[in-house]
Formats: sequence, structure tokens, C-alpha cells
Amino acid sequence: MTLLDQLPALVGVVVGSLGSYAVQSLTERRRWKRQREERWDEKRFETYSRYANALKAQLRDAQRIGASLGFADVVDPLLPADGLPLLAEAESHRATEWESVLLVGDAATISAARRWHETIWTIELLIREGPVNSEMWTKAHRLASAARDAFYQGARKDLGIEGAPPPSGQWPRQWRAELSG
Repeated sequence: MTLLDQLPALVGVVVGSLGSYAVQSLTERRRWKRQREERWDEKRFETYSRYANALKAQLRDAQRIGASLGFADVVDPLLPADGLPLLAEAESHRATEWESVLLVGDAATISAARRWHETIWTIELLIREGPVNSEMWTKAHRLASAARDAFYQGARKDLGIEGAPPPSGQWPRQWRAELSG
């Protein structure tokens, strides 16, 4: 048997090897990309969750101070002298979490997150600047609630979570009206 007789078999082995290598490389590349995307999805989920929790804590402190100023929507008032340092600490924590959102978030979610924290700042300004009427207080909370909904909608879209987000909470809370009526 001459080399020329064995050439088709050798070419077949070489082509088969190259084909096998190419398929294996593409499979590994796809697997690596998928695993990387899953890791980033987890990081974005954790980042968005931490940011939302930080903002909710900040809002809660502001609402408690507001309760001490006469707004009846929160039942555990906190005097401004006690609450303002907590509010400053909550803002520092929020600002730290914000940097992570800027790092991993998409543009739409970052924009919605920014709008949400700006509405929380508005509520803070209301309690810091003194007397405010209940209509202004309610409007500020409605704006914050709408901004929160937009953030969650953007975050869910960025994370690939299908379906509508849960319904928004109403401000002031319905149970207050139901009890009053």
C-alpha cells in the first residue's frame, strides 16, 4: 500500500479531527458565555435588590420623622433630632449601593433608579424644611411610588423576568380609608 492509497483515509482523519475540534470549541465558547451571563444576571439581581432595600429603609426613616411632624400614615414616629442622623446614615448607604447600580445596570434601569432616589430626596426635603401640608406629602409619596414601580419594571426587564410586575401600592394606603369610612 502506497502513501497515495492511504491519502483519502488520512484526509478523512484530518477533516474529522478539525471538525470535531471546531464543534467542541464552539460548544465550550457557548457554555462559557451562558455561564458568564448567568453570573452577571445574579449580580444584577443582587445589586438591584440591595439598592431597593437601601432606598426603602431611607424612605421608612423619612416617613417615621414625618409621622412625628403630624403625618398619620406611619404609626411609629421618630423625632427629627433622633431621625435625621439615621436618615443621613441611610443616604450614605444608598449612595454606596448606587455605585454598584451604575456599574451593572442598563441605562433604562439606572435612569429609573435615579428618578426613584430623587423622589425620596424630595420627601426628605419636605421634612427638613419644616411645615408641609398633607396634600404635598401625599403627592410626594405618590411620585415616589410611581418611580419605584418604574425601577422595578426596568430591573425586571433587564433581568429577563417576564410578565407584569406586581400591582403598585396606593398612597395613602387603602386600609386607612376603609377604616375611616
